[in-house]
Amino acid sequence: MNTMDQKIVDDAINIAEVANSKSVIVRIIGALAIRMHSPGSVELFTRLGRLGSTGRLFSDADFIAYTKQRGKLRALFEDEFKFKIDGYSMLRARDRIIYTHPDGIYKVDVFFDRLDFSHEIHFGSDPKKGRLTLDFPSISLADVLLEKLQIHHITEKDVKDMIVLLHEHGVGSVQDRETIDAKHIALTLANDWGFWYDANLNLDKVLALAVDYQANELISREDLLEIQTKATQLKQYMTEEPKSQSWMSRNKIGVRKQWWNDVEERSR
Repeated sequence: MNTMDQKIVDDAINIAEVANSKSVIVRIIGALAIRMHSPGSVELFTRLGRLGSTGRLFSDADFIAYTKQRGKLRALFEDEFKFKIDGYSMLRARDRIIYTHPDGIYKVDVFFDRLDFSHEIHFGSDPKKGRLTLDFPSISLADVLLEKLQIHHITEKDVKDMIVLLHEHGVGSVQDRETIDAKHIALTLANDWGFWYDANLNLDKVLALAVDYQANELISREDLLEIQTKATQLKQYMTEEPKSQSWMSRNKIGVRKQWWNDVEERSR
């Protein structure tokens, strides 16, 4: 793995571990979380060329924490690790804090309680009972996948992330550290038609691009069949889960009304 990529991975794990030693709940999200959960797919991650011709897998590190621990978190990043807070964050620190590494070599995003992009993903607000306690040092696999599925204007690198995730992990209906909890995903989407709609479209893009990658010998035939099976399983969970009344009402409107939130471009 690229030297800078390895540094970002090592730094992110160290931050989570030091935070944990101080009883501060901080979890890694995004592609870094997928990399940490998928040690057997590092070669696939590299072969797919996540960031194109750069040869890199990561450009920054993203975390999520709890608003109730904001003060402790800022002390951790600013006093312990000497990260520099971004001026933008001084204006919008309620939802998100952006830091720059003390040597200026990469940026860090820290979100609080939820991810609010095309669609919202909630982790709770109680450090003792929220979803961030389900895994360490990253968020759970189901939440990582939801993070990718919620993107309305999805990029190829995000599709590649999902392919790696599906390549390495099984799909099930229970919360297990190395199994994608499809039941939680289906329950989340059963209450939000727009999220459900984009998630289905994005899984279709996973299936389409996986075929292209196999045709170009970036993944094997066996890998393609495995990815197809797991993506289809997820779609089945999503289809069969009973929908809420609000989902049913929104379904009647369909695509005649915008179903996603407009968001500024953010690194994912």
